[in-house]
Amino acid sequence: MDRPIVLKVNGTTHELSLDTRTTLLDALREHLGLNGPKKGCDHGQCGACTILLNGRRVNSCLTFAVAYQDAEIVTIEGLAADGQLHPLQQAFIKHDAFQCGYCTPGQICSAVGMLREVEAGWPSTVSEDLNANQITLSEDEIRERMSGNLCRCAAYANIVPAIAEVK
Repeated sequence: MDRPIVLKVNGTTHELSLDTRTTLLDALREHLGLNGPKKGCDHGQCGACTILLNGRRVNSCLTFAVAYQDAEIVTIEGLAADGQLHPLQQAFIKHDAFQCGYCTPGQICSAVGMLREVEAGWPSTVSEDLNANQITLSEDEIRERMSGNLCRCAAYANIVPAIAEVK
């Protein structure tokens, strides 16, 4: 049964009528035409569908659209501002941090959320001091924090330096 919902995506409000079982990923792709988030595994294991939900990274294939009517949803399409690419988008291009590009939107959105987590002082399983006020974002930290985003082309050797440049 369809239900009217309102989603705020990339700063624009959209009125939709969706089946309550529609995932946020399907709402973005099939109803709003935003093809940045990709349907990789559809099980929350690959990260290709990663978006930002109220500033936090989320696998959009695992969330129902109806649950996020009051949320600020940002996809890769919404990261650029005033005609300028987001610094992570620029770094991915500079470091050639993609091959086929399928995972790139999810990688970049995840990296944006991850950098916010670091800024907020959230430790990871490889953080040297779990009580530290500031986290040093080493390559090991980046790899651990980005481990939920898979790249089938194995462009990790360029993804990590791209993120490290922006940190």
